[in-house]
Amino acid sequence: MQKLIYILLIGLIIFNCNSTKPITSKTDEQLESLKQNDTVSIANDELEYQIIIIEPGFNFWLASTAKPEGYYSQSFLENRNYQYVIEWNQRVIQPQIYNPNLYELRIDYQPGIDYGYEVNYKLYNYFIYFQLKYKQRLGPYTPRI
Repeated sequence: MQKLIYILLIGLIIFNCNSTKPITSKTDEQLESLKQNDTVSIANDELEYQIIIIEPGFNFWLASTAKPEGYYSQSFLENRNYQYVIEWNQRVIQPQIYNPNLYELRIDYQPGIDYGYEVNYKLYNYFIYFQLKYKQRLGPYTPRI
């Protein structure tokens, strides 16, 4: 009986050693892990703000499709974000006209506060992602990458 157990263990070890995994690059693995994690959280304790974006596929899209950080100036991002937030908040308060499942929560974005580049970059890209994914238009600009 003991010999049978040893033979089975050796057989399992040999089988596991010979099994092959598909070869993937580190970048592919990182992008795949982003698909799994669909929450983006940005917080700054000094300014007492927090943005949480829970959107399936947004992390992957941000890493694979969006323009890289530094592509846009912070003033450009702030200007667009302010315009998008105004339209977004208008839609939140009109659930009889706009889908309340898309526009659930109001966004408190104030133009006089410096939220920093990272927050503006991710918020802007979320608006672009949202418009492309749900075929919405939040302003006079055609959403594009």
